[in-house]
Amino acid sequence: MKRPVSLRRTLLLGILVPVFGFVLVNTVVLYRQALAAADTAYDRTLLATAKSLGEQLRVTGSGDNLRIESTLLYSALEAFEADNRSRIFYRVSGLKGEMVSGFDDMPASRRDIPQKNLYAALVNFYDDEYRGVPVRMAVLLQPVSGVYEQGMATIQVAETLELRQTLARQILADTLLRQAALVIVIALVVVFVVQRATRPVRALSQALGMRSENDLSPLPTEGAPRELLPLLDATNQHMQRLSHLLEHQKRFVRDTSHQLRTPLAVLKTQVQSARRGDAPPAQALEEIGHTVDRATELANQMLALAKVEQLRQDRSAPVLDWSDVVRAVALDLSALMAANSLDFSIETQAAPVQAHEWALRELSRNLLHNAIKNTPPGSTLSVVLVADRHTAALTIRDEGPGISPALRARLFQPFATEPGQVPGVSGSGLGLAICHEIVQSLQGIIELDNRVEHGQLHGLDATVRLPLATPSTAP
Repeated sequence: MKRPVSLRRTLLLGILVPVFGFVLVNTVVLYRQALAAADTAYDRTLLATAKSLGEQLRVTGSGDNLRIESTLLYSALEAFEADNRSRIFYRVSGLKGEMVSGFDDMPASRRDIPQKNLYAALVNFYDDEYRGVPVRMAVLLQPVSGVYEQGMATIQVAETLELRQTLARQILADTLLRQAALVIVIALVVVFVVQRATRPVRALSQALGMRSENDLSPLPTEGAPRELLPLLDATNQHMQRLSHLLEHQKRFVRDTSHQLRTPLAVLKTQVQSARRGDAPPAQALEEIGHTVDRATELANQMLALAKVEQLRQDRSAPVLDWSDVVRAVALDLSALMAANSLDFSIETQAAPVQAHEWALRELSRNLLHNAIKNTPPGSTLSVVLVADRHTAALTIRDEGPGISPALRARLFQPFATEPGQVPGVSGSGLGLAICHEIVQSLQGIIELDNRVEHGQLHGLDATVRLPLATPSTAP
């Protein structure tokens, strides 16, 4: 099983690893810059030594006998040797590269003098090796003049690297010490900040862990960081949906047990009566069949109401043409309309909506079935489905008794209508409740309006408006 990812560990690694990398690169850069600065400082000393050697040169002779002479003693260079930790070697070459003074085994310079450098002299610096020891070499072209003649001498000065290496190690140690202190400070600050930043998450986790399994109250958002507010809002919305679902299930179980108790009790009484012979067998069976049909219809409607709540949670509904579903439902109920001798008409337009076929079929069937039951025999019943750019509207017009004002406010509530409450209407009171739940799950609107013409009630208009499917969801 894959271990869960730690938010604190991710933050710490995500912050400290780049910081460590930057500090490491910065340490190398600082060390090289400091070493280059040290080289520049010690190179000035080498240049001063070379110039001092040049001041001790003179030109003698003339013509083919022109030569350069030096009066410098090696002991004079001791002043340039720092703390006896480095040694200085030199060589002075004449006009034609001949040895003038110094160490004759020092190799002649083969490097060109740069045209531009940091010093006001014709000098070049480079690293070399002399007598098996690494040295820093300075080569200076020194003009030399006599009484009548002048020339150009080449002065080479080499210094061993003990002092430079000691300084480099000291620079490296100081740089590493400062960078290590900086890294420690950054790490402590990052750990403190991450601990403080993740405290609300730990508090939220602890609060959720201490809740009872039935506690679906919203999480408090006061004082929460702004970055956590979307998570808290989404969690609260999810808890609200769960609370609504649980409440619906409790209400469903409560209503089912209450509503099924009556037909089952009636059925039991009818069976006992039939056993005693209180009524003829045919009459007893007819009454029992009627009670079973009523209980079956009630159970089917209760299951349909529960299924609507399940479909409400499903966001992957397909796109269907509502007109096909309406015509199929009208065909299924055509026998019932013919039995009542209804003058039926239907007019539909293509109306693509995003919904499950069962939901559209149940919605259309309940509305049309209610209209058939409430329309007097021989009356007119019409179904019209139209669509505009955004909405599809289904209107079912009957010539029934309409709805009384007393029942309108609670008409969509389950079991709001009982037999005898509305003239000409009988049933469990779940048909319109199912329609209302389906329309709500599809983000639509359902309206029942009495149709009044010239002050007279001429029936009921049941209208359902559903949003059309967007191009991204349409097939």
